[in-house]
Amino acid sequence: MDKLQEARSIINAVDKEIAALFSRRMEAAKMVAEYKGERGLPIFDAEREAQLIAHNSRYIEDDDIRSYYVNFLQNLMDLSKQYQHRILDGLRVAYSGVEGAFAHIAVTRIFPDSTPISYRDFPSAYESVVKGECDCAVLPIENSFAGEVGQVSDLMFEGSLFVNGIYSLPITHNLLGVKGASLSDIRRVVSHPQALDQCAGYIHDHNFEQVQSANTARAAQSVAEAGDIHTAAIASTETAALYGLEILDHDIHESATNTTRFAVFSRVENKATVGTSKSNFLLLFTVNDEAGALAKAINIIGKYGFNMHVLRSRPMKEPAWQYYFYVEAEGDETSLEGQRMLMELSLHCSMLKVVGHYAVEKNLAERELETK
Repeated sequence: MDKLQEARSIINAVDKEIAALFSRRMEAAKMVAEYKGERGLPIFDAEREAQLIAHNSRYIEDDDIRSYYVNFLQNLMDLSKQYQHRILDGLRVAYSGVEGAFAHIAVTRIFPDSTPISYRDFPSAYESVVKGECDCAVLPIENSFAGEVGQVSDLMFEGSLFVNGIYSLPITHNLLGVKGASLSDIRRVVSHPQALDQCAGYIHDHNFEQVQSANTARAAQSVAEAGDIHTAAIASTETAALYGLEILDHDIHESATNTTRFAVFSRVENKATVGTSKSNFLLLFTVNDEAGALAKAINIIGKYGFNMHVLRSRPMKEPAWQYYFYVEAEGDETSLEGQRMLMELSLHCSMLKVVGHYAVEKNLAERELETK
């Protein structure tokens, strides 16, 4: 056997082994897709991919070959993602609003292969997951300009779903008009009250009449249907494309940091992040009717080394003038220290409820760039 034949024989044998290992890896990828689908987790995880490449490339000692192996790994992971996308094609994701609304945009960026399902309000979207009509729901929990979304917090407090991810979506408002319209033609603007408020300076400077709408997407839809060159909508760039409107002016909002945080709700709890260095948990609780109960509860959380990112209160529906508290904290509440913390909290709290975990809050503007 000459050298060429020997080399081809080795390649054939190795390719056979690779084929078997590739099948095993894709079966594992299928398991990952099923896990993520049950918990409402996105397929793409940039940090995980970087870790795999950094770790696995160390198996190759030859520097020249290692660079090719890195490309091989990236191609392999790309194929794995394609396979997972195919498996999860048709994942039903609930949101409140209409196509083109910021909640719809959040869904399409978190789950680009999903089927977004519109519901009239937050409770309906939430209940669709409880009933199994949808696999998960994407709902807003807080806006940097308008504050918390109390109705969604109440659903967390009263409901059975878990939060398995939190994502921040920068909110950019644009002036949208019908084709042929120019900025000088506009006399009135239509949008959601919060969007009008967030663009108050721009509206004042241009002396526009304000018309309120249920949300920014409906505003754009109404402007497109009316066809009036003197009326514009304040909405997103995605909405302009959806309803055939032209962007007459970009980024007309006053705050450059206007951001909405969205949570992904699922029937199954995700514990994959528990125990990691970037683990975060969401805790809801009520305190006993005694002097200093809230102060004691807050001190207990800090006492065991859990850093609170968010702390706020919400009135309970019953009984009147009673409140529950919402906490987002860094750390693993299932650890020994976490269990001790919860045990001591239970002495001062009449109700304790961990509603979910997430590894790190992800920016959907950055995510859009990563997935292009």
